[in-house]
Amino acid sequence: MVTMSGSVAQRERNAASGGTDLLTVGVEEEFLLADPHTGTAVPAVDLVMEQVPAELRGQVEREFQTSQIEIGSPPGLELSSIRHSLGMLRTELADAAERAGVRLLAIGTGPVDGPVPAVVDKPRFDRMIERFRLLVPGPGNNGMHVHVGIPDPDTGVQVLNHVRLWLPILQAVTANSPFAQGEDTGYASWRSVEWERWPSVAPTPYLESHEHYERLIRQLIASGVMLDEGMLYWYARLSAKYPTVEIRIGDVCPSVDDAVLVAALVRALVATALSDIAAGRPSVNTDHHLLVAAHWRAAHDGLEGEGVDLTDGELRPAWELLDRLVDRLRPELQRHGDLDRVTDLLGGLRRHGSGAARQRAVFTRTGRLVDVVADVARQTRG
Repeated sequence: MVTMSGSVAQRERNAASGGTDLLTVGVEEEFLLADPHTGTAVPAVDLVMEQVPAELRGQVEREFQTSQIEIGSPPGLELSSIRHSLGMLRTELADAAERAGVRLLAIGTGPVDGPVPAVVDKPRFDRMIERFRLLVPGPGNNGMHVHVGIPDPDTGVQVLNHVRLWLPILQAVTANSPFAQGEDTGYASWRSVEWERWPSVAPTPYLESHEHYERLIRQLIASGVMLDEGMLYWYARLSAKYPTVEIRIGDVCPSVDDAVLVAALVRALVATALSDIAAGRPSVNTDHHLLVAAHWRAAHDGLEGEGVDLTDGELRPAWELLDRLVDRLRPELQRHGDLDRVTDLLGGLRRHGSGAARQRAVFTRTGRLVDVVADVARQTRG
């Protein structure tokens, strides 16, 4: 994410105080670079970076593999500003990719089989490969990370405890990677399956305090499953750079509208958690294995299937769980001025389906993954 100014960082620290301030939200998105003719991932990040306008390079970064590239929106209070930033960055980056001879894809992982692109030449990444060897899963895992301002780390840890119950349904909303190695994987989010090869990927544990959070980080680094705090790949964590909670469960969304919807839901979820904390309402310590099951089900079924209701462990239609989440978030969506926009975007999602459903619909019509890639490229640009 781009660097925050001092005034923005201070506003993030004050975001939850007094109950009247709105929470800032920022979004990071990772993309795949693909051959425009075959759809295979290509190691073109350096070529694309050369084509990015100079004034935007502070908001565009290399990612782990040479077939990936990342953008970060400045943190903002208004969804309209987040939408403008993401739309502008996507358009400029898609143009840069085309000038470099490739396509920009907002997709969880590459659908077409081909050689695995190399890891970006960076000392930290070299150390990761040296220790973890063959965990690089394929053409590139592309996620979406949403940052929401919090007043302090102690409160942030409490927020993590409150939101973990609802993260599986957000994972289902973002499912956008049904194809891999040239075939349907049977999962809505194959990226989620590949991503879990890394030993530090997991649902966020129930935390006793910020000291407990920091102690776990030290212990995990000492165990060898992480090189540093940056490899804390829990589905929600405290940002190591900014005064934010970072929700990092989703595939990158196919369109700007989808990304804005998820950003609004995440902000309202954090705001609802802060309201519950202020009112003394306790968080629910969901059983870890049931939480793992809920995340697996979200990756498998996405939004078009069933999800685990973590209040009783029963299966429910995923849309029923999403509607329940939106009802719970309604007061904070209203307070942030997002309710009408979210209602409209949910209507579009209900009509068009998740990213995974859209990809499968194209493949059902044409039987060609290159057509899936072309449709994803169209949605990416918006």
